[in-house]
Order: sequence, then C-alpha cells, then structure tokens
Amino acid sequence: MSNAVVNGMAGAGGGIIAQIITYPLQTVNTRQQTERVAKKDSPQAAAGSTLAQIVRVIKSEGLGGLYSGLKPSLLGTAASQGVYYSFYQYFKNKAEAIAAENKRKGRGDGSPGMLSWLIVAALAGSLNVLLTNPIWVLVTRMQTHTQAEKKITEAKREALFKEASENILIHSTLPDQLDALDSIKPRPYGTFQAACEVYHESGIAGFWKGIVPTLIMVCNPSIQFMIYESLLKHLRTKRASKKQGLKNITALEIFLVGALAKLGATVSTYPLLVVKFTILQSRLQAKQEIGGNVSLRYSGTFDAIVKMIRYEGLHSFYKGMSTKIVQSVFAASLLFMVKEELVKAYAVVSDTSSKILSNAVK
Repeated sequence: MSNAVVNGMAGAGGGIIAQIITYPLQTVNTRQQTERVAKKDSPQAAAGSTLAQIVRVIKSEGLGGLYSGLKPSLLGTAASQGVYYSFYQYFKNKAEAIAAENKRKGRGDGSPGMLSWLIVAALAGSLNVLLTNPIWVLVTRMQTHTQAEKKITEAKREALFKEASENILIHSTLPDQLDALDSIKPRPYGTFQAACEVYHESGIAGFWKGIVPTLIMVCNPSIQFMIYESLLKHLRTKRASKKQGLKNITALEIFLVGALAKLGATVSTYPLLVVKFTILQSRLQAKQEIGGNVSLRYSGTFDAIVKMIRYEGLHSFYKGMSTKIVQSVFAASLLFMVKEELVKAYAVVSDTSSKILSNAVK
C-alpha cells in the first residue's frame, strides 16, 4: 500500500476521533457565526460566551443539540481528511524528490522549503474542496436546521400576539393557538431531506455553493502545514545537532507542534474563515426564514462583506473567534497526533507481517 493511501486512511481516522471529541464546540461556533447582531445592538445582545452558548443549547434542545448533524459531519470529516492527506502525501513525495535532486545538483539542503510546503498544501486543499464541498453544504444545513425551525416558531408566536392585540375575538382563543403551536414537533430532518432541499433550491450547482471563498480558505491549511513542517524540520535539526540521531518525535511533541501550527493559521486567516462559513455556507445555505431583514440577505461574497461591515461592524469578522481557536486548535492537535500514531502503527504491522512472510518462505 502506498504511503499516500496510508496517510489518507490515517488522516480519516484521526479526523473522526478529533471530530467526535470537539464537535460540541464546532456546533456552538457555527451558531455564533450565524447569529444576526447588528452593530447598533448592545454588546450584551451578541453571541455570548462559549459556555453560555453550550448551556443554552442543552436547555433548549438537550445534549443531542450539541451533536446536531454529527453523522454527516463525520462522513464529511472522514472523506475530507482522507482525500486531503492522500493528496498531501502524494505532492509531498514529489516535493521531497525535487528537493533531493536539487541537493545532488548543489542547490539546497535536500528538504523542501516553506514555499514548497505552501504549494503542496494548497494543491491538496484545492482538490479536497472540489471533491468534498457537497458534503459540507449538507452538514451546514443540518447544523442550522434546528435554529431555523426555532426562529420560525418564534416569528409565528409574535404574529399571534400582534394579531390578538388588534382583535379582541382572536385574543380569547390565543391560549389555544399557543398550545397548538407548542405541540408541533420538529419535522424529521436528515441527510436525504437536506440534499433534496439543496437540489430544489439551486439544482446541482447548489452543492458547490460557496466554493470560491472555500477555495480561498485553502490558505488556512497551507499556512498550517507550512508552520507544521517547518517546526518539525527545526525539531529534527536541533535533535541532530545534539547527536540524538533519528529518534522518533513523540506523540506529545506532534500534539504541541500541531497546536502551534493551527493557532498561527487560525489567527491569521479568521476573517476569511468567517466569510466562508458565516456568509456563504451558514448564511446563504441556512433557511431564509432565519431573518427577514434585507440587510442580512446576500447576493454574493462582495455584497456580504460590504453589508457585514455596514450593518454589523468590523468586529463581526471576529465573531466566535475564541470558540473557534479552542475548537480548531484542539481538533487539529488531536488529528495530527492520532494520524501520526496510526501511520506508525501501520508501519509496525506491515514490518511484522513482512518478517513473518519472509520466515515462512525460508
């Protein structure tokens, strides 16, 4: 089995484990980003702390609310990480071969530079986005479905109160109408229903909605892997200078290096991350009933950016940043660590199997 396939499978496994552990934070972050808070509103009306958001979701939806859309998200994560790491390892092999050839020609130290890592990660990320964007369209819609249903119910409740205040006859039946409204259970909503809605609204092209900013966001993993590979190279060089040889880098070291890499990438690209998730996925793909205000309807990326600045202020580009940093850094650290450990485990199993077969032949 090629190392590209092995790394792809390990990346999928690591992604699933990291996703399960950090999913509640991801759900809260998505909802923080999709909340409509105009800049004229008070700071208290904003999304609030991560803990407050978690408590609010549990109170209104139970623990299951924190894992809304988990199944398609796990599918998306497995597919996305599997595809990404397969292509990344493939292009990494090519980059290392080119670097080795350059060294033989007297150029470089035999290892890819920072620009090479940027290009490798960008190529892998772009291919990954094109292949897996439909899955994430469905995941985002499912994550925001409950929130949309709640907004619709609240709007109907307000309409009933308004109508009752204007008509005394209707006022007498208000309690029964409210009871009937409260008795309505949320309709079942799964992956198939989400896919049908996307197709009905936008056709096949709807599954690639938001593809442009998503491709732009490829810069996030590019920066992440540039920092990650550079830190690993520095660690190996430092270890070699102390004559520690090719001692394996520990799982804890991988975890810490991965955390630093993701932290750097997230802080430097967060506004773009908000443009990607908030504008073109969480907002354009979420049900339009979430908000009737025209200031929150977007015709495209540029229109959305202009309206966010005008109606919500520059701070809206950093909404939910603390939650995202905690979630993404922890998830990336776990992913890197688990993925590398799975690759090591495969190497051990493969080597053991080879020895057993070799002895059997003898």
